[in-house]
Amino acid sequence: MPQAMDLAPTGAPADPQRVKELDDLTTALNAQHGEKKSLELLDIMINDVFKDKIALVSSFGTEAALLLSLVSKVKKSTPVIFLDTLKHFPETLEYRDDLIKTLGLTDVRIIKPEPSALKATDPDGDLALRNPDACCYLRKVVPLEEALHGFDAWINGRKRIHGGSRAALPRMEHDDRRVKVNAIATWTQEMIDEEWEKQGLPEHPMVQWGYTSVGCMPCTSLPKPGEGKRSGRWAQFDKQECGIHSLDSKWDDTSGGGI
Repeated sequence: MPQAMDLAPTGAPADPQRVKELDDLTTALNAQHGEKKSLELLDIMINDVFKDKIALVSSFGTEAALLLSLVSKVKKSTPVIFLDTLKHFPETLEYRDDLIKTLGLTDVRIIKPEPSALKATDPDGDLALRNPDACCYLRKVVPLEEALHGFDAWINGRKRIHGGSRAALPRMEHDDRRVKVNAIATWTQEMIDEEWEKQGLPEHPMVQWGYTSVGCMPCTSLPKPGEGKRSGRWAQFDKQECGIHSLDSKWDDTSGGGI
């Protein structure tokens, strides 16, 4: 039976020529557009530089409505990829559907992990509790790589204020395969709050209960007092990211053993 690793091209060695081209391209894009306001930057990336070859990847989490709203103002038919890991809170799925309707998004693609890979690698559905890196690879990294096939760039909502590995985010970077547009990387919390109120954006239902970052159910808890907004993510593990933003995202141990 196929294993998760069999489905992913992410572990293949990067093409040095492609990496060089992406290095040059992102350097040029940052020099030319890195200081532009987010809406203008998105317009240029979506309607010019990567016309018909760019997608937005959204978790429909606690801050997702902001970027989704900006993209909808530029082009409502921009492809939006949602990774349905089959482990999301019901509130997230309801919020996703509400935002799609509210913002008029017309091309939201709901991507799920391959059933045969789930059966082979996580038959009991408890892999997240034993090996969260393996679970993220199976349910997020592999499906996303397949969903992004044919795209030259993708937009995401990471911000420098999240801290950790995100503290020095450039506006444009790459993952050895395609360009990543960090359109709102420079936004402060004050900017987010002001724009949120200005647009009258709806909150994720779990914000009212104190959640400041929401992912999958097994790996999401309330933030730790005095720590960052993402401190409730994988709180019981030495882990900060799901893997879709890591160049070396791969997992080649099908035992599901702990790490």
